[in-house]
Amino acid sequence: MVIALTLHLLSAVIWVGGMFFAYVALRPVAAALLEPPLRLQLWQAVFARFFIWVSVAVVVLLATGLWMILDVYGGFANVRPYVHIMFLIGLIMMAIYGHLFFVPYQRLCRAVNSEDWPTGGQQLAQIRKLVAVNLSLGVLVVAVAGGGRYLM
Repeated sequence: MVIALTLHLLSAVIWVGGMFFAYVALRPVAAALLEPPLRLQLWQAVFARFFIWVSVAVVVLLATGLWMILDVYGGFANVRPYVHIMFLIGLIMMAIYGHLFFVPYQRLCRAVNSEDWPTGGQQLAQIRKLVAVNLSLGVLVVAVAGGGRYLM
């Protein structure tokens, strides 16, 4: 249980913390200092590295979450409501990430590789919106994880 919980928490920190850094710190600085071609190239490179970590985090979060629910607690019927909420929000976040990775990110890569800067900008704007939604959900799930046992 200790190993599963530790891996679960580390994966959540990597994913949500990475989104927070990208959205709150890197995005405004890149927008202010870099012209669109260089900004789009930067984001393509940043996402290429970050999405490897997110993909691993998603697998670890799902595997450790299910392991704790099914094996440690004996199934969904035996966990408190806040765990159901965390699980649902996590699945929604994973679906959003999957869409983000397979649709606008792939389009961003194609646009940057072909130097189609307007299309790349449109895809980056779409990614920004999806990251904002996932970051909000991630902060919510952290709050539910931290306080849920005391409220639900």
